[in-house]
Amino acid sequence: MPSRWEQVVVGAEDPPRLAGWWAEALGYVIVAESPDRVEIRRTPSELPALLFVPVTGTGARTVRNRLHLDLRPDDHESEVERLVGMGARLVDPGRPDPGRPDPGRPDPGRIVLADPEGNEFCVLPA
Repeated sequence: MPSRWEQVVVGAEDPPRLAGWWAEALGYVIVAESPDRVEIRRTPSELPALLFVPVTGTGARTVRNRLHLDLRPDDHESEVERLVGMGARLVDPGRPDPGRPDPGRPDPGRIVLADPEGNEFCVLPA
């Protein structure tokens, strides 16, 4: 039997603050919290979860994420504005999409933002 996807673990400089930001951004709820670990889910019983834990090692991220989230809202423009208003930073207004017929051509609908700790994520067009 194959494994089930339980959660994505996110290293954070301030786990409670970053988990709260993502909970608000995604409309998730905090289901477990301690001083150094916070888990959020869409609903208390629905997986997968995002688990925020302290960064170990050298601290702040200095290279591009190896894994990131893609969000697909109903209203692309409004969602980008909302997330930027919450503290996200614009990284790239149009990133090449490897799934496109011409992968070298930027997709103007794919907006790359960074959360308050610099973790990149994409907001895709509806």
